[in-house]
Amino acid sequence: MTRPLTIDDLYRFEIPGDPALSPDGERVAYTLTTQDAGNDRVVRSIWEVCGGGGPARRLTRGPADTAPRWSPDGARLAFLRAGQLHLLSAGGEEAVPLTTPAGCPAGAGVPVWSPDGSRIAFAAPEAYRADSAPVVIGALGWKADGAGLTGSVRTQLFVVEVASGEVVQLTHGDRHVGLPSWSPDGTRLAYPAQTTPDSAVFGPSAAHVVGVGENACEPFRVGPADGLAGPVGWFPDGSALLVVGRVSFGVGHQELLRQPLDGSAPVSLSAALDRNVMGGGPGYPGALPQFHGDDIVFCARDRGATRLYRVGADGISASPLPAGTGVSGCSVVSGAGRAAVVVCDAERFAEVVLLDLDAWDEGAPGRPGWLTGHMARSLPGVALHPVTEREFRIADGTVVHGMITCAAGTPPGGPLLVDVHGGPHNAWAPHSDPVHLYHQELASRGWRILTLNVRASDGYGEAHYTAAVGAWGETDEQDVLQPVAALVAEGLADPDRIALTGYSYGGYLTCWLSTRTDLFAAAVPGGVLVDLRSMAGTSEEGHLIAEHEIGDPARVAELSPLGRADAVRAPTLILHGGADATCPVGQAEQWFHALRTRHVRARLVVYPGSSHLFLLDGRPSHREDYSRRLVDWVTTHTNR
Repeated sequence: MTRPLTIDDLYRFEIPGDPALSPDGERVAYTLTTQDAGNDRVVRSIWEVCGGGGPARRLTRGPADTAPRWSPDGARLAFLRAGQLHLLSAGGEEAVPLTTPAGCPAGAGVPVWSPDGSRIAFAAPEAYRADSAPVVIGALGWKADGAGLTGSVRTQLFVVEVASGEVVQLTHGDRHVGLPSWSPDGTRLAYPAQTTPDSAVFGPSAAHVVGVGENACEPFRVGPADGLAGPVGWFPDGSALLVVGRVSFGVGHQELLRQPLDGSAPVSLSAALDRNVMGGGPGYPGALPQFHGDDIVFCARDRGATRLYRVGADGISASPLPAGTGVSGCSVVSGAGRAAVVVCDAERFAEVVLLDLDAWDEGAPGRPGWLTGHMARSLPGVALHPVTEREFRIADGTVVHGMITCAAGTPPGGPLLVDVHGGPHNAWAPHSDPVHLYHQELASRGWRILTLNVRASDGYGEAHYTAAVGAWGETDEQDVLQPVAALVAEGLADPDRIALTGYSYGGYLTCWLSTRTDLFAAAVPGGVLVDLRSMAGTSEEGHLIAEHEIGDPARVAELSPLGRADAVRAPTLILHGGADATCPVGQAEQWFHALRTRHVRARLVVYPGSSHLFLLDGRPSHREDYSRRLVDWVTTHTNR
């Protein structure tokens, strides 16, 4: 017997992530995310599973344990507990703190072991700021989603001696730095860092190198100052850096770059793929590129899903993971010839699999070994509604890839929910999704859910990725309207029972389309942006959007839904995090005010303390409420 997933099931979710494969390739440590209903919080703990089989076992109890990383000899795990580094022996005894608030008052960061295991490097805020302390702002980049007002505090590079616990700060100044990487000989650290004080959180950056210990030296830049550097690693012989980034700052794909240490021009290793390289991050699944012999294993997005690729002397090949899967994390041990990968598919939200890299050949059968079964354990008998992929040809010839979710046997001519993703350079994937529970709930009630990877979406080449630059709303509105018209013409959707929703950029496009058509009987924008002028000065991403996504100052007002609010007729439910630094809550307040003063039926729901990404990892009660309110709103306003 099976049953459909419900919104109530949120509290039973067990989602693994961030895998770390032991040096011998036999054990995988990972972070497991669960929900604590009693305390209304997310809980994260460290688990382990053996590559040879057997049940997974819990190594820590949480509630805030993340980022497990094996020591080079496999004897210890370093991880973060409530923001401080801890060490755990491979035998699983009680963890002991390595850093403390006395030495790291603002906390530590993701641990990176030195090759000899004597030191751990990390990036972390350089100072602690009390919530009540005045915030001094002298440059762009004074806030960050989830952290709030940061003022002049910047993320810097630190090294801690494992034996003594002594912490040394290696970088200083008015620029953020990113995750470090040790040189193969352990004498230097490479890391990405901003190149100008006013580059804000999203601005030009480059790879940098600094000497450590007896080889200490001033940090120096090795990449172009006007480029973009994400995760940075080293080639095994120490001759060059491996960088996820761009040679020029702007909107477009990130590439896999070989950056010579002499500062000469970087060389793209992934250009032939024409796909965006995914280094990993909240809402943007991927993993750090890693070497397997002379080849490089990396993640890139294709048709909405993050996939695993390998580049070597013979070019680029796709992984043997089955079609329809998506990757959210990967850890490679070259000597063992294995990769631990967290994947999701049509039936499972996320599980750990073990991949044999030595058997990775073009056309080889892809039968990875599934190591965990958290979904089967936490949600026994639950079956997800199937997803069917579609392609729609727009009048100008553009092909838009979409997905329809509905229960088996759903009759034609019923209600339709159109859901627009955020980004805008993100994507819907054709596999399971633990975030948008209202899709499953509505499908159980006879709805079809249409998700579309409109122009600007990721996974279809750089021309598609950049197609909406300077023309938000204008370029991509037909990518929504014409597929909906096609479903109506086919008799699959009732034209009087169509609702529209979207979050972040999807919230923007929901508001934009509400001003452009009366097609939708109800609208639910979440995490909205409606006034691009005020957004430029109040959002952590505002400068990036105004300067690079829109570009022309004259277009900022033209492309703002707020100036078109007179045309809105659809009953509108606005859902927004109260501590959102990406799309500040004032955007939602402005839209609500504009609609109510024009006598449009509208409701604003603010989730106190919730960041822009609260749908991913915020309070379970807030995530539950979001889905329930959306379901109630669209069903109420589409009933006949």
